[in-house]
Amino acid sequence: MISFLRKRNILDNFIKAHIGPTRQSPRSFHHSTRIMNSIKDLSENVWQPQDALPKHIKDLLTPGTQPVNYMFAFLQIIRSLKYQKRTGWLDHGIPAEATESIADHMYRMGVISMLVPKEVDSNKCVKIAIVHDIAECLVGDITPYAGITKAEKHRRELATINYLSELIKPYNEEFSKEMLELWLDYEEIRNLEARYVKDIDKYEMIQTAWEYELQFGLKHNLDQFYTARQAIKTSEIGELCDALLEKRDELIKQLKAQES
Repeated sequence: MISFLRKRNILDNFIKAHIGPTRQSPRSFHHSTRIMNSIKDLSENVWQPQDALPKHIKDLLTPGTQPVNYMFAFLQIIRSLKYQKRTGWLDHGIPAEATESIADHMYRMGVISMLVPKEVDSNKCVKIAIVHDIAECLVGDITPYAGITKAEKHRRELATINYLSELIKPYNEEFSKEMLELWLDYEEIRNLEARYVKDIDKYEMIQTAWEYELQFGLKHNLDQFYTARQAIKTSEIGELCDALLEKRDELIKQLKAQES
């Protein structure tokens, strides 16, 4: 059972994550607030992607609208990934102004995906990396401590990727199908490229944890993020992660020596 204070802390962090920087346009604020409110409703089998859409986006989607308006709406929706903070870091005390956004995370994953071995389709890896968290533009970054079951989290994300796919279809049906298939590749690990991107997702998180320790020292306990190493399956990403963990061990020794 999550304590009242724990729930309050999680809610506060969601507010930071989904409202983002205080200097936002009014429309950005209202879009973020709508996402935040949809996350606050922890009841299962109720939430739908449309619940998180602000009015100015819904206004673009009136019956008979031009196909290009679906593109405009799609781009405005995924824009929220640029300012939604990654909730796990906020939950562990990383200041909001220093916390990466969902888009930050996916962008660096995309770059890392360009470095996979030659026998792996790097172009497909990059595409999977770019879309793997795209549903969070409406769902939000739900952590295991948010009071939402894993099954409900998956239901919301699946509903959202299907909604986004249908939304963009009038403008570009080929992209609509590809985006959905890439997302399913990742979720179901349907191919080698998805396996690599799964591992890159974990590695990028570990890299970020190390960078926060470089920035803030041992002020925040980020140990749990490093346990993701155990879930990495590919040898190349595993070796990269192990090299980083050696760097982290050196950093911890230096920081503890400075404290003594």
